[in-house]
Amino acid sequence: MKKVSSAAPSHQAFQDMFSANASYTENFSLKGLEPVAARGLALVTCMDSRIEPLETLGLEPGDAKILRNAGSRVTDDTLRTLVLAVYLLGVDRVLVLPHTHCKMASVESDDAVHDRILEEYGVDTRSLEFHTNNDQIGALRHDLERIRHHPLLPEGLPVAGAIYDVDTGKVHPVDA
Repeated sequence: MKKVSSAAPSHQAFQDMFSANASYTENFSLKGLEPVAARGLALVTCMDSRIEPLETLGLEPGDAKILRNAGSRVTDDTLRTLVLAVYLLGVDRVLVLPHTHCKMASVESDDAVHDRILEEYGVDTRSLEFHTNNDQIGALRHDLERIRHHPLLPEGLPVAGAIYDVDTGKVHPVDA
């Protein structure tokens, strides 16, 4: 069984982040940026660090509301956030953008993930739903329909899906 590294005392484990933030604040330029999505976009994408959502789509800070989770899945929490974004934060269109070589799309099932974590770390994660699906296009189409038919989102809200290629940076639209 692998061990997850134990936490460093207090905030020492994050000192590199706090130091980087000190440098960041020296040239901070986002003061006064409005909290609405200036270009009306909500982007649902993966937490994968190979994705740079603003640069990928030619966006600037403040242009979009970006929702990230494992696998770019439209979960109940994603829908809750989209409702708030549409009615309170200027969102008038939604793009769901999963990516190639996604771990959540390469495993057979949630059970396989639960088993692996239990086997390797001794942690039983069966109280969580990971929303794995090795049919990435099918999962994307399902998620697009969840948004389109959500009773609290406006009828006719523009919703689109695409796959981001982590090897080329290209975004490939997917027909629903």
